[in-house]
Amino acid sequence: MSFGWLKLITYMFEIRSATPADVPAIFSLIQALAEYEKLSHQVTGSIDNLHAHLFGEKPCVEAIVAVVETQPIGFALFLHNYSTFLTKPGIYLEDLFVLPDYRGLGIGKALLTQLAQTALERDCERLEWCVLDWNESAIGFYKRMGATVLPDWRICRVTGEALSQMATPPS
Repeated sequence: MSFGWLKLITYMFEIRSATPADVPAIFSLIQALAEYEKLSHQVTGSIDNLHAHLFGEKPCVEAIVAVVETQPIGFALFLHNYSTFLTKPGIYLEDLFVLPDYRGLGIGKALLTQLAQTALERDCERLEWCVLDWNESAIGFYKRMGATVLPDWRICRVTGEALSQMATPPS
């Protein structure tokens, strides 16, 4: 009986705050995430916009990265939100992604753990995010990390022309 070869690779990785030098790599990871989610056609942003929103005059998002040998191989992009019921800030995780070759090594867990620590350090009452309903592996991972997947909430989104129309006061 042949079992073939078992390839075991161990990576040393670091979780740290993103720097301006990481922006091109983060944008590349965003594109890889979009490809995984079959949403590449929706990536219309740019490295320059991402840089401005992370590190510009008025930053509106933050990111942490997982790095192997100076190369970002995963990221978590997040921003603050607020709970009116709790009257406390929270953190909203916009995206979490680890390149496929590095999955199963604890990197996603380390990113979420760091984000939870950041939430506690900032006196946030909750950490929340969305997950696509077809992404069973992510849903299972999040549940194992202690997350509750809320079945009774739906995302509402207004973009493009509909956003412009909504912003126009009635005549």
